[in-house]
Amino acid sequence: MIREYPDRPFVGVGAVVICDGRVLLARRGKEPRKGSWSLPGGAQKLGETVSEAARREIHEETGLEIEVLGVIDVVDSIQREESGTVRYHYTLVDVLAQTVNGDIATAGDDAAEVAWFSLDELEPLELWTESTRIIGLGHEMWTILQSSSSPNPR
Repeated sequence: MIREYPDRPFVGVGAVVICDGRVLLARRGKEPRKGSWSLPGGAQKLGETVSEAARREIHEETGLEIEVLGVIDVVDSIQREESGTVRYHYTLVDVLAQTVNGDIATAGDDAAEVAWFSLDELEPLELWTESTRIIGLGHEMWTILQSSSSPNPR
């Protein structure tokens, strides 16, 4: 499928994977945003659910197995030429996830590099503003889920 100058949007799935309070990011090895840090993920395949796509993409890009905990938000990524022609258009479904096989991530597929970052380490990375917002929302969801799963003190 040709993704550059499409005739329709592509559905992409990204994951805010959190482990020990840190978030997993991938340095993109391909356009759009080649060389930039972003949430790991990729295009959904025909017949695949959002959760299945997230699990497959995270495994392909990082070697990690994940459990999807919920949907964070849906974002449109549209890049236009100066003439207004759409060069890329992705509708991105971002999910919150946790690893089920540890935190040893290895770059694979179209990721040039993968690494874990604390929230304090994100600013110098100059992430896409929507990625920063999604990570913040994901961290809030993670905190709520963690506090609701803690046993009640007596």
